[in-house]
Order: sequence, then C-alpha cells, then structure tokens
Amino acid sequence: MLHVGNARAAVLNWLVTRSAGGSFVLRIEDTDVERNVATSEDAIHADLHWLGLDPDEGPLQGGIDGPYRQSERLASYRTAADDLLARDYAYPCFCTKDELDAEREATLARGGQPHYSGRCRNLTGTERAERVAQGRVPSLRFAVPHDREIVVHDIVYGDVRVNSSELGDFIIVRPDGLATYNFAVVCDDIAMRITHVIRGVGHLSNTHRQVLMFEAFDHALPAFAHVPTVLGEDRQKLSKRNGAQSIAEYREAGYHPDALVNYLSLLSWSSPTGSEFLPREQLIAEISLDRIGAADVVFDPTKLRWLSGKHIEAMQLDDLIDAVRPFLTQENAQLPVDAVAIGVAAVRSHLMTFADINDALAPLFMTPVDAPALDDGQRAVNAVAAIVLQDAEWSVQGLTDAIKLVG
Repeated sequence: MLHVGNARAAVLNWLVTRSAGGSFVLRIEDTDVERNVATSEDAIHADLHWLGLDPDEGPLQGGIDGPYRQSERLASYRTAADDLLARDYAYPCFCTKDELDAEREATLARGGQPHYSGRCRNLTGTERAERVAQGRVPSLRFAVPHDREIVVHDIVYGDVRVNSSELGDFIIVRPDGLATYNFAVVCDDIAMRITHVIRGVGHLSNTHRQVLMFEAFDHALPAFAHVPTVLGEDRQKLSKRNGAQSIAEYREAGYHPDALVNYLSLLSWSSPTGSEFLPREQLIAEISLDRIGAADVVFDPTKLRWLSGKHIEAMQLDDLIDAVRPFLTQENAQLPVDAVAIGVAAVRSHLMTFADINDALAPLFMTPVDAPALDDGQRAVNAVAAIVLQDAEWSVQGLTDAIKLVG
C-alpha cells in the first residue's frame, strides 16, 4: 500500500512535472516477484487518484513508451543484457548460493566489506561451457571497472563519491531470467526518456551502480534528487511499527487530500514565502528542487491535522457538504438538506477532518432531553433545539425567534 514515504516522492515528482510542463510517469516495478501483492497496483492507482496525482503515462493511461509494468518489459531487458554481454560490460556468473554465502562469511570474518570477488569474471569460454554442461544456470553480472571514483551529482546532497572497489560486480539478471531492480530501472529510464529521478535517500547507494550502467549504454544521466528520510516523533525511521499510516488510512479518516499533498511537500521543501498552508496552485508555482534540504525530517501528525483543517475551511460550501456527506451518521444523514447545509456552514471552522462532522454537528442537532442533572445552559440549548427542529425553513429569523422564546 502507498505509504507516507513513497507518497512524498510521488508528490514531489508530480509538482516538479506540473511546474515544468512535463509528463508524470507511473511505472510499476514488479520484477521482485516474491514481494508482489495482487491488489497492490489497484491500491496505488486509487491512492494517487485520491491525492489528485493522476499520471500522464502509466498502466491505466498508456503512453508512447509503454508498457509501464516491468513484468511486461522482460524482452527489452534481455536485449539490453545481451548488448552488455556482447560488449564485455557483463559476464555470466555460475556461483551457487552456497558458494556466495561461504565467500561472504569469509570476508566478514576477515573484517572486510562483503561483495562479490569476481571469481567468474575471467572464466574462459571453455570453462563457461563446462559449467553449462553441468546444468548450472548463470546469473549475469555487470563488470564494474577497477579502482575508479564514481560520482553521483545529486541536487540535494551534492557530489557523492564512491570508489568502484566498494561495489563489486553486481547481478543485473538473475538465474530465472528476471532483471534486478538496478538494471531494470536504468533500461526503463533510458527507454522512457526520463529526465528527473526524485526518490528517497535510501536509493542513493544504488545510484552509483546505475551511473555505471548509464555510461555503458552511452546515455546521458537524468537529474537525480534524493530526499531525506522521514522520521517518527521519536526520531526513529518512520515505519508501520513506528506510527506510519498508509494513504488509504488517511483517506478513510477523512483528511483533505490537498492537506496530504501540502504536508508531504513540506517534509522536503519549503516555500520562499515561509507559509505552510499552501494551495496546490501555489505549490506548483513555487516548487524548486534547490530548496530541498538534506537533513532528516520529523513527521508531525498534529501539523498534518491542522493543515487538513485549513484546507477544509478554504473549501466552497457545496464542495464541503459533498465531502462530509459520506461521513455522516445515519441519524445526521436523515436531516433536511437545508439543515445539513446550515449546520456545515456553522461548524466548518471547527473541522480538522471530514470525519469530525458528526461531533461538530452534535450541539446543533442534539435530541432534546429533560433531566434534572442538566445545567441551565444545557436545558436552554435543548429548548432551542426543540423549537428549531420544528422549523422547516431553518432561517436566520427562525433561529433568532427560537432563542428569544427560550430567553
């Protein structure tokens, strides 16, 4: 399910795209078969639509660079892999899992940083044929250049340098023929003419490998912008176990979608005006990747709730009435249409979420009771309510007359 972290990346990509007049691309990266959940894609589409981040290109919309599910692009990855293999940028690796595990343990025991030793890199053609004859199915590894400084020019973090010796030759195609994440995204970024890649900083460590592959394909690099980690209130990484909610949960709780877009953008970026309440049009006009900070940010549910209230207060009344209607209790849903309209207009400044509507309306539509325990103020309110509930017009004058009668 779409969570705060990847929703924030979607928000930034969408805002930058709208600001620049580009195309917002939704690509479903589903080559990691074991992690796929059948209903996840439908949930992603629903969440993006609710947030108002409908893609210009994607599985539902189509586009000139489709298909947009990686599971439907396997032939293109095979062609790209064969090209790298033919030009000696890649080679088959016949190492078994047990062999790789033993190598890893030995490296750790020596206090080293585990990565593949490259033992299959220099196999002769005869040696490769022997392993194939033994029934070994190879993976395909990228041949990382020796002792070279690789630089990622990142908009947020500046130049991030890594020596190629720290990477090791990494797998680009698994023995089952499926492309790995790093290889597939480079192939797709090239094929889909991606100009900007905006994602979480957790992907920064992958980017040096991707730079090498862009270079192997002799293709210009996209602009990279890695945004900082979102932390929970305890300053630990935000996670399902640490207070993170899915976007669907915020929708079901009645948050205004513009508040989520507003707040998720603020987790990375700040307006030059210093304002925190930012309508969507202002976000599009002012967004700038140069204003993204590199420091980790703390998710503040109180601020999100406050922003939701600000966006609700700014709504047109008819739109607000339509938005709260699905959250009305059965009793409130049966009130006269005019009564609901007047009630919503009266309490709109008290709503932080659409789901707050019933608590906010309660003082206006409480059932009159006559109990000695009620104080004079409560009895007065009940008396007014008893009169008002009989007034079908719900006019200002009717309310005024009811209050005067009780007074």
